[in-house]
This record gives sequence, C-alpha cells and structure tokens, in this order.
Amino acid sequence: MSIDIEVKNLKKTYPGRVPTHALKGVTFDIKEAEYGAIMGKSGSGKSTLLHQLGLLDTPTEGALLINDIEVSKLKDHEKTLFRLQRLGYVFQEYALILELTAVENVLLPAFALNGSQRSYKERAIEMLDKVGLKERADHRPCELSGGEQQRVAIARALINNPKILFADEPMANLDTSSSKQILELFQKLNKELGQTIVMVTHEPDDQKYVDRVIWIKDGLIEKRSAS
Repeated sequence: MSIDIEVKNLKKTYPGRVPTHALKGVTFDIKEAEYGAIMGKSGSGKSTLLHQLGLLDTPTEGALLINDIEVSKLKDHEKTLFRLQRLGYVFQEYALILELTAVENVLLPAFALNGSQRSYKERAIEMLDKVGLKERADHRPCELSGGEQQRVAIARALINNPKILFADEPMANLDTSSSKQILELFQKLNKELGQTIVMVTHEPDDQKYVDRVIWIKDGLIEKRSAS
C-alpha cells in the first residue's frame, strides 16, 4: 500500500520573547486509504501538527511529503492550488455562509477551481446524498441542526475529490448523538470510498472508529497504535 503522507523530523517553533516549541521533531506516515487519528491533551501540539499536514501553516524544520511531493518546499501560490486540488478540510466551526443554501455552500471550493456550475452542482448534490442530506439541499444553515451543518461541511470538503481529508476536532460542538453520526460517516467514507482521513480528537472513545492512533504529548509522539 502506498503512502499518502510522510512526515520527517517536523518541527514548529513560534517566535517570541520565550519561543514556543509546539512540535519538537515528529516523524510518521499515513498510508493510502487509512483513517488515522491524532490524539493528545489540550496543548499537546496535535492541532498544530494537523495545520502543518494540511498546508495551513509552515513548519520551522523538517520535511513533509504528500503523494511523494515535498509540499513543504512549495511556493505559496502552489500550496493554495495543491490544497484546492488534493486536500479537504473539516473544522470545529462549520464555517458555512448563512445566506447560502446547503448545496451552494458545498459548491464554493469547486468554484475556486473554475468549475462549471452545472457539472459541479450535480456533484454537490451527489456529495450531499453521500452524507445523507440530499433532501436538505435547498435549506440554509439556520434551518439545519449542528450535526447537519457539519455534514454539509463534510460534503463541501469532498466536492473537489480530495486525496486526503483533514478534520480538526470535528465533533467539538456536537452532542453525543450527532458526534456518533459524524464518526460513523467518516468511517463509511473511509471504507466505501477509500478516503484517506486524518482526524484530530481528544476523546479516547473515538479511537474505536479509526485504523490507527498517533498520540502526541508536549510536541512529540508519545506512542502510536499499529496500523
């Protein structure tokens, strides 16, 4: 099985009077079609690590390869295009535009790649169907529950057919029932579509849904479960 993400001695230091060493030399890989979780206590560095992997921040040292491309050396405009074409993101906050319908929110990343409205609208409906919200396509966020809004955000993350889906504490604002639905949805996307997923979470119970867990403590890998 090929490797989607390869991390080599990744470090991140935030400057200041007293520099903050958020990542202190992290090395691991994520295989193709793997559902991996990055876990650890608050302040351990797990979200910082996800931001490096998702090209939302730049590491201080080390190398990051995605699909054999050393993305840590790409120029800013190249990173932007790489993110749009190959990566999808789901965050704690759903980040939906309140004035737009569910299907219009899902379409936004496709428009950024200059996709045609007709072809991408069909795909947006398809993505909403995959997350169980086809019948809610014309509803605005205020007409959707928190769990439904997060599912719209997941559909939006999938619209450009990303190689890797990153999720940063995606259940943080959801109740127990909605959280379970999102975890099961990720599991379904992983098993049925072969979607590579990397999820940050601090809930120990979430590890039963994933293939492997990478535990972070004080900016270092503390332990990892077998894949």
